[in-house]
Amino acid sequence: MFENIPLRKCQHAGLTIEGYSRAAVQTCWRIPELKCGFDLGVQPWDFMGTPTWFVSHTHLDHIAALAVYVSRRRMMKMDPPVIYLPANSIDHCLAMLRSFTRLDKGAMPCELLPAEPGDEIELSRELVVNVFPTRHTITSVGYMVSERRKKLKEEFQGLQGTEIRDLRMKGVEVSHETRMPILAYTGDTQPRGLDDNPEVFDCKILIAEMTFIAPDHRKEKIHKHGHMHLDDWVARKDRFNNELIIASHFSTRYSDQQIRRMVEKKLPGLLGGRLNLWL
Repeated sequence: MFENIPLRKCQHAGLTIEGYSRAAVQTCWRIPELKCGFDLGVQPWDFMGTPTWFVSHTHLDHIAALAVYVSRRRMMKMDPPVIYLPANSIDHCLAMLRSFTRLDKGAMPCELLPAEPGDEIELSRELVVNVFPTRHTITSVGYMVSERRKKLKEEFQGLQGTEIRDLRMKGVEVSHETRMPILAYTGDTQPRGLDDNPEVFDCKILIAEMTFIAPDHRKEKIHKHGHMHLDDWVARKDRFNNELIIASHFSTRYSDQQIRRMVEKKLPGLLGGRLNLWL
């Protein structure tokens, strides 16, 4: 297997989170158990088999490997992938892929589908993806994956199995659907990307950006350019109910040691050990 890019991995609640994100360099995440990934700023060779991707926005460090991914699947005789991305970027991405078709003399078969805030996308029978708005310098969205289950309605919970069966045969709806949010991905966003979507604070796993950390970096300028500062996390530290929180997309102006030192100073204990600095 080729290891040609930085790549990290961790596991939580039966899910494997793989990828790497650094501002202006590359952002790409994959959760193999969900058979999907987020953003295509780079494409590790073994990510090629993942058939569905959700793109948060079209800055190059989040989408530069789109053509590489599509071309590799075609060369390996895999089915065309399905890629969701902000609706207003689809025509431009299709034009880009057509340009690569002319340059590469190879087809770029894929399905590009719009992802608009409020959309609900069926990933499988058990999994749904909800699209939520984020705040960046261009159109951007985040994604939340939820597991849906059928639960017996309270008024039928004391019945025997045969009684429930008989009710079902009569056409009575004895169960209702429940949702368990298991993962949220914000992409690049200023703090409103969290505040306007409070459900992300309750997902089992949250992947979010913490681009800036130095105390002398002005928050108002950072927010204007669609990013978050460490102080934004500190201000919301009591809102994070997530079991695992991954902070990523750090600016390249900081070393790993600087990031660890400054974050641990402002957030001692790293939110009870739940905060993972993706370095």
